[in-house]
Amino acid sequence: MTSDVAVHTDSLTKFYGQRRGIENLDLDVATGEVMGFLGPNGAGKTTTIRLLLDFLRPTRGHATVLGRDPRRDKAALHAVIGYLPGELAFPGRGRADDLLRFFADARGGVPWPRVTDLADRLELDLARPVHTMSKGNKQKVGLVQAFMHEPALLVLDEPTSGLDPLMQQEFLGMVRDARAAGQTVFMSSHVLAEVQQVADRVAIVRDGRLAAVERVESLGRRAVRTVEIHFADPVDAAEFDTLPGVSDVVVAGPVLKCTVDGRLDQLVKAAARHEVIDLLSTEPDLEETFLSFYYHTELTSDGAGNAARTGA
Repeated sequence: MTSDVAVHTDSLTKFYGQRRGIENLDLDVATGEVMGFLGPNGAGKTTTIRLLLDFLRPTRGHATVLGRDPRRDKAALHAVIGYLPGELAFPGRGRADDLLRFFADARGGVPWPRVTDLADRLELDLARPVHTMSKGNKQKVGLVQAFMHEPALLVLDEPTSGLDPLMQQEFLGMVRDARAAGQTVFMSSHVLAEVQQVADRVAIVRDGRLAAVERVESLGRRAVRTVEIHFADPVDAAEFDTLPGVSDVVVAGPVLKCTVDGRLDQLVKAAARHEVIDLLSTEPDLEETFLSFYYHTELTSDGAGNAARTGA
């Protein structure tokens, strides 16, 4: 495995009895990229992460992480990986600073200013006992311990869970900084909008199988948005309801409402034949895009594998 591939999986599969966790996952994550690993709860995201870290053993197939075998080289790998689990469970009743000093020492002596800088960035009170913290503050502790040693690979399972919107944006800034420093980020989520802000590519899983791998910018081309146009005079719905990508056209006098799947170009050109008073477009509903496009598009396993390899 070449150094330009941080994570490689080949037919990676895990069954729990008859229940599929993940099946035939073929995926490459390039060194230095941010890969969003997307899917609803139960799709197989956490299973995949646990296989990569050797917390689970595969039913078949294998993975390579940072050029090493997760099982044979587990200790060496974990030293250069920053991991945030989906479900945090901190032991004891100590303060956050005591817990993070333990993690810092275990990782060979992380400079304490590095820890306090991350805590300040996330507005985390290190003097508080962890067991008294809210879910959001515990999540901040988890993020600090994952980022503190500037690992080569960050593996983050639902990292914004419990964070308020301001801290979610701060976290995304931390991911951008990690990428700028050459670190690789593998980040699972069921929220497309947050991943779209930082990821280079997204891998999308459904029902334990890889549905597609795409560059982030291609998601916008499939974005479903609601558009409302106010004209100076009444318009005819028939002029708009046959346009490519336009559906659910409703006209009430001079006001047109519709749904647009993809680019707005054709709708805007048609509207320009009239005097436009106002045009309102919602932000692309990426959750709806995800559900409508990927969940209602049946891909063969060969097709999914080819998509994964090419990143189309």
